[in-house]
Amino acid sequence: MEPQEIREGYLVKKGTVLNSWSAVWVVLSEDGLDYYKKKTDHSPKGMIPLKGATLISPCQDFNKRTLVFKITTERKQDHFFQASHVEERELWVKDIRRTLSCLKDGKKFARKSTRRSIRLPETVNLAELYALMKDQDDGVKELKLEQDNQIFNHCFTGATVVEWLISKGKARNRPEALMLATGLLTEGFLQPADDLSKEGVEGGENITFLDQTTALYYFTDSGFFCEGYSSDEDVLLKDEFRGNIIKQGCLLKQGHRRKNWKVRKFILRDDPAYMHYYDPSKGDDPLGSIHLRGAVVTAVEYVPDAKKYDVDGNLFEIITSDETHYFLQAATSEERKEWIKAIQTVSKSGK
Repeated sequence: MEPQEIREGYLVKKGTVLNSWSAVWVVLSEDGLDYYKKKTDHSPKGMIPLKGATLISPCQDFNKRTLVFKITTERKQDHFFQASHVEERELWVKDIRRTLSCLKDGKKFARKSTRRSIRLPETVNLAELYALMKDQDDGVKELKLEQDNQIFNHCFTGATVVEWLISKGKARNRPEALMLATGLLTEGFLQPADDLSKEGVEGGENITFLDQTTALYYFTDSGFFCEGYSSDEDVLLKDEFRGNIIKQGCLLKQGHRRKNWKVRKFILRDDPAYMHYYDPSKGDDPLGSIHLRGAVVTAVEYVPDAKKYDVDGNLFEIITSDETHYFLQAATSEERKEWIKAIQTVSKSGK
């Protein structure tokens, strides 16, 4: 029997020979990971056996790269992967860990029930805790805070996080809350916003979360931005980055000039309605943006000037108010529906 496919999607992988990072299509099965240069390729670029392998997440081997996890094979070969956002990394890590456990115990991979428990498990699940912290009604409130001639948007203080954890019964006292907050920071769910909180992360061997009203943090996938000059090269960001992040992930995008297709990381924001796209293998500077106010988005079956072997299925088109056409491809039909629905909502409600 063919191994069961458990999860597939785009991730960024570090080269095993060269140190370059590139987006690849990854397929997780019951006994290994296969990765392809393109989704449409029939033969994998590489295969990673998972029997006897170990997984480390988060992997902090690369200071300028977040959301990285490492797989070390039984033969001590290291493979590094980077997700496009926190939730995506957690889904991959969860399935890979279960796959490793099944291989070790000689069991068949089977998904657990998705029914949610009212109580948190005794062993704290940081991903679930993070989701509770982001709850709009009952979570940690994102504020605009001024400090040292700078304005920090969509952030909160370290003391606020500690007090929230205690008030919600997630920690019994401040030292215990500080331990949980440090875990959230270490796992990449929280990020340091100002110089003081960054010193806590970079100042020593251990990452330190600061229980202070002058130490500022933000959610990794929030609409955080800083106005003003910072010693850490923060810059005044454009108005288009102010909106809350509605959806993010990797899609194939057709270029406007060469008409070739490349994997890009997309971040959809509202108010104002913008969709920024990035090279997922490089830094955080966007390659471009799509203003969605008044745009039209629809599913399409083909792209007029695309080569047949370039793309096939799950295509959609965005036509902006100035009649610029963008052609994109999602990994699955369900993902295409989700993107179209999210973009339609933002295009009608955002500025």
